[in-house]
Amino acid sequence: MKKLITVIGILFIIMACTSKKEYYLVKFTLEDSDEMRDVSGYMNSKGDVIIPAGKYDYCFTDTIRELGIVVEKETGRLLGIDRNANELFEVFRFDNGPDYEKSGVFRILKNGKIGYANPKGEIVIDPQFECAYPFEGAFAKVANTCEITTNGEHSSWNSDNWYRITKDGKRIEN
Repeated sequence: MKKLITVIGILFIIMACTSKKEYYLVKFTLEDSDEMRDVSGYMNSKGDVIIPAGKYDYCFTDTIRELGIVVEKETGRLLGIDRNANELFEVFRFDNGPDYEKSGVFRILKNGKIGYANPKGEIVIDPQFECAYPFEGAFAKVANTCEITTNGEHSSWNSDNWYRITKDGKRIEN
């Protein structure tokens, strides 16, 4: 019995020592608050600065496990970045900030076209739509051509060619 307990104890210690520690970044700010335009960056769990304060205009994400959303200084674009500050894609701007995740995805942009990515930072549907609404359950309403109508600070999309897609990008006829 003692040998069994000793072996289990040794196995537990080996597993604890060899387990992969989660790597993530935590936002820090040089200001007393965390408002837009406050200087902030990201550090790892050891306190090493990985993304220096001021590299981006604003950091939306508090903790980057796989994906962070930041504001690019030069252009004001919302960027999806990984833990090494590699730009993954541009995030669709909605309601003065990054698009909301709905049904496990959010909208992204590339060359003026809209696609979808997941919270891991993986592109699940390549940007190809001129207009695309968020997913509602298993489907999203999209159009390859549309016109934007503006009314003051609000805008709307108009198209005679709307159709629905599934989360793997397949077209569903209405």
